Amino acid sequence: MRRFYRSLRVAALLLLAASVFAQGQHPISGRKYAGVMGAAGADWLVRPERAEEEQRDKAIALLGIARGATVADIGAGNGYMTWRLAERVGPTGKVFANDIQAEMLEMLRRNMQQRKLRNVETVLGTYDDPRLPSNSLDLVILVDVYHEFSEPQKMLRRIRESLKPDGRLVLLEYRAEDPAVPIRPEHKMTVAQVKTELEPEGYRVDRVLEDLPRQHILIFQKNP
Repeated sequence: MRRFYRSLRVAALLLLAASVFAQGQHPISGRKYAGVMGAAGADWLVRPERAEEEQRDKAIALLGIARGATVADIGAGNGYMTWRLAERVGPTGKVFANDIQAEMLEMLRRNMQQRKLRNVETVLGTYDDPRLPSNSLDLVILVDVYHEFSEPQKMLRRIRESLKPDGRLVLLEYRAEDPAVPIRPEHKMTVAQVKTELEPEGYRVDRVLEDLPRQHILIFQKNP
């Protein structure tokens, strides 16, 4: 009898492990999801060499974001990209800074206060819902974030609902096509992977820009 119950426990553990594994990879592309960086790693987001490696100001300039636009920075962390977006859209624009970690958003709020930026609203989202206002955003940007989503399909559907009819979704992802990019494989994506995962969720590719040293800029619009 004891052996029988032990077998049941083993079977249950195997079933649980299979369930967790199934949740850990994309059902279409088979890509394994990366883990989310915790607030303890926030210093890495503001490392001095990041400016040269990622060239955020250049990325924003390439996107041509209009003054007065309403944008969202999903996975905003401590605000490395948020303050640049806030300055770009100006006082008549607005930035929704989203993250699933309250500690990150507290750091972000302090960052915005130090920079005297008042056009940023923080939003505590969940792993499957960014909790953004519907049909309101000119642009949603995900900087080195999409590959960490544990529920990417649900997130993409919610993001789509938040975009205006002509709104854009922008992903910045390290190039998996280039083995010289010194990032762990699970934190890189190919253009083909991104298209494979986004197109079934009602998005179409507008442009793919390769102007940055290590990252793709992938610009999508939502289908009617």
